[in-house]
Amino acid sequence: MGFNCGIVGLPNVGKSTLFNAITAAGAKVANYPFTTIEPQAGIVAVPDVRVEALADIFKPPKVIPTTIEFVDIAGLVKNASKGEGLGNQFLAHIRDVDAIVHVIRCFVNDDVAHIESNLNPVRDVEIIEAELLLKDLETIEKKLHETEKKSKSGEKKIRQEVDFYSKIRDHIGAAKPANTFVVHEEEKQYFNTLHLLSIKPVMFVANVDEDGLLRENEYIGKVKELAKNRNAKLVVVNAGMEAELATMAYRDREDFLKDLGIPESGLDKMIHEGYALLNLITFYTHNEKELRAWTITRGTKAPQAAGIIHTDFEKGFIRAEVIKYTDLIQFGSEHAAREKGHFAVHGHDYVVEDGDVIFFRFNV
Repeated sequence: MGFNCGIVGLPNVGKSTLFNAITAAGAKVANYPFTTIEPQAGIVAVPDVRVEALADIFKPPKVIPTTIEFVDIAGLVKNASKGEGLGNQFLAHIRDVDAIVHVIRCFVNDDVAHIESNLNPVRDVEIIEAELLLKDLETIEKKLHETEKKSKSGEKKIRQEVDFYSKIRDHIGAAKPANTFVVHEEEKQYFNTLHLLSIKPVMFVANVDEDGLLRENEYIGKVKELAKNRNAKLVVVNAGMEAELATMAYRDREDFLKDLGIPESGLDKMIHEGYALLNLITFYTHNEKELRAWTITRGTKAPQAAGIIHTDFEKGFIRAEVIKYTDLIQFGSEHAAREKGHFAVHGHDYVVEDGDVIFFRFNV
């Protein structure tokens, strides 16, 4: 199961620098795996101190962390929805991702040209948002036109479908994103066929200079207020510094951040927030060969979690034997945790929790 975040923004806001930091980190930080899927996509490990703590307990030959994918989508421009700057191609890439990472320039540098001639983070955000809405409006109107042709038959269900597309067209047309539109249960089948861009969860990334990293400037303040109004996550990064950090040895990287008084890198924050944005949790499995972290959506039941490992595990699922991460850390070993009664056996209805260490029993 793959989860990914598409990195978007106007040209020259630091998107590519940030993506280069992501790819370099994936290759070098803490020996975590990195995979280049295509020139603009990369997979990086989700930083997780629990993996290291569990490795100290189980001492496996191999440790495999869970991962998240970032896709570098080339800079959008005004009128992208009309094809400007190869806009249709880039908007199609956004449709394929699970969440949007919106990079916004929040620093002044006369040597880096701004496509809109001056620095205005709020305007920049609104340009991108407008293009997504315009593309959604185009999608809805096309669907509405197709459905209206069918409605001439007078069939009640098709008439209801026309009414739904008309309502959401008016909503998007009023500059309101799809994620604020109320969809009733009987309408979900219509809504899901649209694959709208403005339904996707959003994280704002304020790209700042070194000074902005240590103290909030006026531009960061504006983006913070915008994020609050949009119910979006916000991470402040210095993309240039992140690119440098990603090339350092892990220990040197930690020391550098400590000297600056920064608890974790902006990239680590981005990865954590991206994970939270997609409503993901982590569970763990181990055997004599490896300790491994797995990504699932919050609310996933045990058989489906087992199916992430292998489809046969879900088909033949019998039970899940679970020890909580906190109990393992408290008692120091699996044996001690079991002896103290901190071990549970669950069936098909068990909802996996973040930090569960699970052994799945199944029929072959």
